[in-house]
Amino acid sequence: MSNAPKGMSAIAKQAMLMPKESLMTAKNRKQELNIGIPKEISFQENRIALTPLSVGLLVNNGHEVRLETGAGNGAKFSDNAYSECGGQITYDRQKVWESDIIIKVGPPTLEEIGMMKIGQTLISGLQVATLKPEYLKALMAKKITAIAYEYLRDEGNILTVVRSMSEIVGSTSIHIAAELLNTHNGKGLLLGGVVGIPPTEIVIIGAGTVGECAARTAIALGADVKVFDNSVYHLRRLQENIGTRIFTSVIQPVVLEKALAKCDVAIGAMRSKEGRSPCIVSTEMVNKMRADAVIIDVSIDQGGCFETSKVTNHANPIFRHQEVIHYCVPNIASRVARTASYALTNIFSPILLELANAGGIKNYLWENAGIRSGVYIYNGQITNKYLSNQFKLAFKDLDLLVAAQN
Repeated sequence: MSNAPKGMSAIAKQAMLMPKESLMTAKNRKQELNIGIPKEISFQENRIALTPLSVGLLVNNGHEVRLETGAGNGAKFSDNAYSECGGQITYDRQKVWESDIIIKVGPPTLEEIGMMKIGQTLISGLQVATLKPEYLKALMAKKITAIAYEYLRDEGNILTVVRSMSEIVGSTSIHIAAELLNTHNGKGLLLGGVVGIPPTEIVIIGAGTVGECAARTAIALGADVKVFDNSVYHLRRLQENIGTRIFTSVIQPVVLEKALAKCDVAIGAMRSKEGRSPCIVSTEMVNKMRADAVIIDVSIDQGGCFETSKVTNHANPIFRHQEVIHYCVPNIASRVARTASYALTNIFSPILLELANAGGIKNYLWENAGIRSGVYIYNGQITNKYLSNQFKLAFKDLDLLVAAQN
């Protein structure tokens, strides 16, 4: 069984014992890709999956890339920039959606799925929190192979897109806090420290990637940072990664309440693997915070970890509760869309090149366990157990399906 790819399930390994005369002839046959990049229509989604230079790289490798006109406007990439790199700009949305591979940031709408053809490959976000069964059934009916980039893993088994976006969101949250402290009728404080003046106090709830990057940025600006998390392991890892001693604590309500009552900024960055994020800070705790203090609830896309949080948007990003400023925009990365687009393209362009070199999606999934982890529909079959259980749809083992077709 030495030829079985790493991460392949036992049942799929058994399937390898079956004769497959076509396996070696199909492998390593480079395939020319036809890639479509539609314009994002999700509310305030400004990112794009591929930058002009990445499109040029794909075109130079013999692939065709079609873009709907204006697809890069949100990230300040013009149609002309894409055209000069070899991208085909079209005003015909239908033509873009008929490409063999569709790659985009937000999940497609039911109307957009209606423009797709049988057997395409879709690479996009999934957004489980707002997912409807009709969405999955529409993709299944067209035998789409759908890959959710939130679940893609790299060589180190890290959720590569999630980590990249979390790094951006963590740093951006501190810059947002700095802006809110000295504008929007805030305290008029400079976030950080100046000689002879006490530094700004920041409380970060959550020691994951968002919390770590927020802490790193705040410390660089000279702020006094306190980090809370339920996991001692996460706190220890954050301490080691930052490389300097900062206040860390497990979440003890009395200690957290005392820290929040004194702080200038509180950032909520607690995440849940499934479902709603844990609600850590009660209304009573928020009521005891200083007037004009700032709350940035990064976890609002999962419900938020402040009881007083409610979803806002980039047009109207803040509201006040008991004189405490709340910033609860779910898609913070879209605020810095150009930087976020560069981060996405650094992940997606190598994947597309490797997919082509493997000879197509079937061979690529066979060889790459990290990509298989992102597949939730394969040729119209649900391959994600959570979605199968959530919506009571028949589940198929992806490893077995891929092995059977190779």
